[in-house]
Amino acid sequence: MKKSIAIVGGGSWATAIVKILGDNLGEKEVFWWMRNAEAIDHIKKYNHNPHYLSSVEIKVPDGHISSDLSYIISQCDMVLLNVPAAFLKEALNGITAEDLKGKKIISAIKGIVPGDNLIIGEFMNRHYSIPIEDILVISGPCHAEEVALEKLSYLTIACQNLQLACAFASLLNTRYIKTNISDDIYGTEYAAVLKNIYAVASGICHGVGYGDNFQAVLISNAIREIDAFVRAVHPIDRDIKESAYLGDLMVTAYSQFSRNRTFGNMIGKGYTVKSAQLEMNMIAEGYYAVYCLHQINKTYKVRMPICRAVYAILYENHSPQIEMKLLSEELT
Repeated sequence: MKKSIAIVGGGSWATAIVKILGDNLGEKEVFWWMRNAEAIDHIKKYNHNPHYLSSVEIKVPDGHISSDLSYIISQCDMVLLNVPAAFLKEALNGITAEDLKGKKIISAIKGIVPGDNLIIGEFMNRHYSIPIEDILVISGPCHAEEVALEKLSYLTIACQNLQLACAFASLLNTRYIKTNISDDIYGTEYAAVLKNIYAVASGICHGVGYGDNFQAVLISNAIREIDAFVRAVHPIDRDIKESAYLGDLMVTAYSQFSRNRTFGNMIGKGYTVKSAQLEMNMIAEGYYAVYCLHQINKTYKVRMPICRAVYAILYENHSPQIEMKLLSEELT
């Protein structure tokens, strides 16, 4: 496998992955696309992303960072997608199936494409004819901010082609990153989407005044909802207690770095959705994800009271206090 990788995205997680790949010894080329031309110029001059993880030193060779996505993709045979799911179509505007033909696609996006209501792997398969066996999914538990601090973190690489998963995982292994592999691309990707919704719920609960005791009940119920949903969507033998599922849920629901928890906390304290989004100036994937999951679950009809409560608060303007009180009477 030729080790040439295109990173598509300019946010904190994309920046963290560029750092990880740069810190991994071995022969490989990393190319980086981001939309912001000023940020590109800053990185070229100062070796730091001015907007995300600005303490991280990034050395990108000449010609390896550009706002021309067609050029970046043409240089690589692996394309790692790392933009918010709500903006994936916009980012890929002008890119054709022919441009991506024969390339391995890695999703580091933890969201669902709005309108299509598809996880990233399914979207790339249906719209760009990428074979399922050529699609990889990166899941946590791992926060970009802790990668920047080089704190020990774990990633799971999921792909139906385990040999490909192993090969890509080897590119991420560093002294502070350990990797696992899995063949559960549907379960890991849906679990990564769902945990953002539950992190929003966790933040809402904190914002309206619930304590750690209720948070523990909330999250233990959340992992059961994840288990029920992924079994309905893709019923294979999996251990929901593995770090790609339970671990990723826990770190996103509890961590100070979780933007979804922060967003939920603001909603619980009385912010409107718009005001919370403006103040954060970052994308909380859980906001978009809960709408998509609500639509998808009309087909599967899985009992998901936490997701339902978050949807009611964010999209039906229900009171966070009332919804959390009703939820507290339903959880076990």
